[in-house]
Amino acid sequence: MCSSSSPSLLLIFLLLLPSFIIAASPFPYHSNKIHIPLAGVKRSGDTLGESERYEGSSDLVHLRYHMGPVLSSSIKLYLIWYGRWAPSQQSTIRDFLLSISDSSSPSPSVSEWWSTVSLYADQTGANVTRSLTIGGESSNPSLSRGTSLTRLSIQQVISDSIRSGLPADHRNGVYLVLTAAGVDVQDFCRAVCGFHYFTFPSMVGHTLPYAWIGYSGRQCPDVCAYPFAIPAYMGRATAAMRPPNGDVGVDGMVSVIAHELAELSTNPLVNAWYAGDDPTSPTEIADLCEGVYGSGGGGGYTGQVASDGAGRQFNVNGRKGRKFLIQWVWSPVLRACAGPNAVN
Repeated sequence: MCSSSSPSLLLIFLLLLPSFIIAASPFPYHSNKIHIPLAGVKRSGDTLGESERYEGSSDLVHLRYHMGPVLSSSIKLYLIWYGRWAPSQQSTIRDFLLSISDSSSPSPSVSEWWSTVSLYADQTGANVTRSLTIGGESSNPSLSRGTSLTRLSIQQVISDSIRSGLPADHRNGVYLVLTAAGVDVQDFCRAVCGFHYFTFPSMVGHTLPYAWIGYSGRQCPDVCAYPFAIPAYMGRATAAMRPPNGDVGVDGMVSVIAHELAELSTNPLVNAWYAGDDPTSPTEIADLCEGVYGSGGGGGYTGQVASDGAGRQFNVNGRKGRKFLIQWVWSPVLRACAGPNAVN
């Protein structure tokens, strides 16, 4: 790496390192991701054969463990609301996060979805925790770091929040930086919808796992809120789904939040669970299943999902009667994408 006696080299390293942060998009359009061909994909209403029950299953995918830790201790989520948020938007996101540990929701549930994530363990045999709570929140409606953020300045937002009273929880803390409409983030809408990494002690004082997710309802819903908005190049091949909570941007964010939390928990320091040989560009457990929300999913088709009485689509239930549409994740047991709404 870089020697401390070479500050210029260290600065270059720190500026380049965040470009390796793992990013998420609801729609699988990244050229550097692993795309798994699906044979005989069925559409809604068809009978699924055995080969379609395990979406994306392939002997060509080699998800490996690289000896690093997973988040096995109870997770305390610290939410940083950057920009102006409506209370209804915040409530939807909170309810999703609190649904992860709520086993009382009817099946298929968010908690059951997380059970696949909890199958991953580290070298000590400790599995990813199933206990997630909200440990604290911080609001920054005045946009103290401006309306255009880089990946490094997101760490400064975390540092600002800690200086303003948010705990620096280096034992159990996971920090979620959620940027509101009107906030531009480096590569947002062009290459990423969210990413996860860990803070640098030189900037924040601790090594803290964190994720950033942006509100795309105004800027790029067709990129980051798919399938509630459809890219123009898809034409009339498919219709946009109705968001279960009535907000295209927030409902789209929920799936990206789910994506990032699943990967952050199984690969918090980018040295645990991922596919590929390059740790600077790993393919993680949610990357392998981008765009898959139900049985038969893949190739731009979401798969079989449910619809409520108002025609809003969802695939999992949460607390307080909430419904969400979140992507599946890779199961180390099935060696395929898995979700609780799978057709048996």
